Order: sequence, then C-alpha cells, then structure tokens
Amino acid sequence: MIGRLNHVAVAVPHLPAAITLYRDALGASVSEPQAEPDHGVTVAFVELPNTKIELMCPLGTESPIQGFLDRNPSGGMHHICYEVDDIVQVRDRMRSTGARVLGSGEPKIGAHGKPVLFLHPKDFNGCLIELEQI
Repeated sequence: MIGRLNHVAVAVPHLPAAITLYRDALGASVSEPQAEPDHGVTVAFVELPNTKIELMCPLGTESPIQGFLDRNPSGGMHHICYEVDDIVQVRDRMRSTGARVLGSGEPKIGAHGKPVLFLHPKDFNGCLIELEQI
C-alpha cells in the first residue's frame, strides 16, 4: 500500500541557518525556500540520491509546527512522508482500521504540488505520517 520514502521532515527554528548547514557543512544540494501558506510553513528540500530531507520552519504565528518548536527549541524530526498511488483509497483504508486522519480528511496540495494527508502520530508509534499521492 505505501510506496517509497518520499522525505523526512525536520522542523528548524531558522531556515537560512539550516540551509547553510546542510549546503556548506554536508555539501548537499538544497532548494530555494518556498512558502506554503496553506500549511503554515516555509520549506526547503535537501536533495539526496535516494530521498529528500524537508527543512521546515513556521510561516506566521499560527503555524502548526510552532508548538513543536516551542517544545523542541533546537528543532528535530517532525514527520515521515510515504508515497501512495491513490490517497483517497489509502485514507479510507486507514479510517477503516481505526487510524485517525488529521484535519478535515480531505487531501490538501503539498509542497510538491501533489495531494497530501497526515495521520495521527498516536496511531503510528509516536510518528506523524504524511502520505503523498504520486
């Protein structure tokens, strides 16, 4: 049902500093920052041969990751994103097993321009799961 790992998201308190760290210290290729107002974050992607690292920081005071950064001021791993073929079919299957889909349950368009949903971390061993339709 789930496909390949699309990305691991890391919440960061200061995006320019995180971009510099990954680019200069690790020699990674990092995308330009991209504001995602519908999700309350600004993101940049570290491109790796087999996946991506999503660096994300709050966009505005109502950002859903602000609480995470309040509890983890240095930042940290926020979520894991898996690819799926049919996000609505997977959503319905998750619900039928008792897993909670966050928000309205309707897919939103994510940073890659594709439909995404999030699954409650309490249903997945404490890990927030993002599903992205490929």
